[in-house]
Amino acid sequence: QVQLVESGGGLVQAGGSLRLSCVASGRTFSSYAVGWFRRPPGKEREFVAFISRSGGSTYYVDSVKGQFTLSRDNAKNTVYLQMNILKPEDTAVYYCATTSAGTLTTRPTQYNYWGQGTQVTVSS
Repeated sequence: QVQLVESGGGLVQAGGSLRLSCVASGRTFSSYAVGWFRRPPGKEREFVAFISRSGGSTYYVDSVKGQFTLSRDNAKNTVYLQMNILKPEDTAVYYCATTSAGTLTTRPTQYNYWGQGTQVTVSS
């Protein structure tokens, strides 16, 4: 079993940056790819980004390409989501999740472990 804990959220002005961290328990973290999702206020959860098991492959939805960057340090069981040039529409609760899928998947049902989420609020 894997437990995930996100951190790094907070209140930031538009144009600012935040780095979210997702720390996993367990020794098999490198066996999982990781996805980030977010739930904007009053909206459905949406897929944001994906990083492969090794960190060699990443994928971002169009709305955050060039703005968000994923990286991971398997020795520290941690995935990082660097978010730059934040906009008010980036306001959401951000979740990390693990998947055993070998390739990119954007479907929440393909993710088996989830963190509790961290709130990101971007003021205009």
